[in-house]
Amino acid sequence: MSAVPAPRRVRAQGVAAEFAKISAFLRRDFLQAWSYRMAFVTDAVGLALQTALFFYISKIVDPDVLPTFGGSRVSYLEYVVVGIAMTMLIALGIFRAAAAFRNEQLMGTLEVLLMTPTAPWTIQIGSIVYDLVYIPLRTGLFFVVVALATEVSFDGAGLLPAAVVLLAFLPFVWGIGIFYAALSLTFKQTGGGIAITLLTFTSGAYFPLELFPDWLGAVADANPMAVAIDAMRESLLGTAGWSGVGSALLVLVPASLLTLGLGIGAFRLALRRERGRGTLGLY
Repeated sequence: MSAVPAPRRVRAQGVAAEFAKISAFLRRDFLQAWSYRMAFVTDAVGLALQTALFFYISKIVDPDVLPTFGGSRVSYLEYVVVGIAMTMLIALGIFRAAAAFRNEQLMGTLEVLLMTPTAPWTIQIGSIVYDLVYIPLRTGLFFVVVALATEVSFDGAGLLPAAVVLLAFLPFVWGIGIFYAALSLTFKQTGGGIAITLLTFTSGAYFPLELFPDWLGAVADANPMAVAIDAMRESLLGTAGWSGVGSALLVLVPASLLTLGLGIGAFRLALRRERGRGTLGLY
């Protein structure tokens, strides 16, 4: 006779079944993305052109205004490459997380999904699981290509610490994206452009935060994106390794959990409101 109570076993089986459904979302989104292969080409070309643009900008930037990492002053291209990667990551993450639910609504499949015996959290995770895999891989591949094609060099010992920082930062991005998805359910037409612009502008992605006025610099210091970028630069361009990651994780992990929780909470409230009003299918 099993020692596990039946209700607990049923609950465990239910959770396992929900996780199994996530793989179906992953397969669906991969096949859909793969059917539009040209998007991968244009994405790669866009990244290459942006990198080339900043390569030539680096020729006219005074290196004395740039910070030092590991005791050495970096070139502007080395400085900005990390910013490019993180800016593209947050733009893709917020846009795709918000667009995932909007697309379901536009195709008329959101109500169908919600009518199936699938937990709301499964739909929320499943709708972005493809991007949870694709975007970190894309970011890592970008760093590899830049290192091979340009004079930028990264500290090999800093790759794993930088990856940990990236993974700790991702839930912050998804939280904002899910919040915008909640706004889309309620107001139908929204976008993450303002959030992306504000986060990027105060992150030091393209220029040092030391150039800001003191009051704006204080705001920038509280930006999780700025914390993530600085920690990744310390790991990849300096010699900080794991020593430069600890303080960043103390900021990023709570900020990510809080933002993700607020995003999920806002989405559930919006979903409950639209269901109550009978307007879930309106777009």
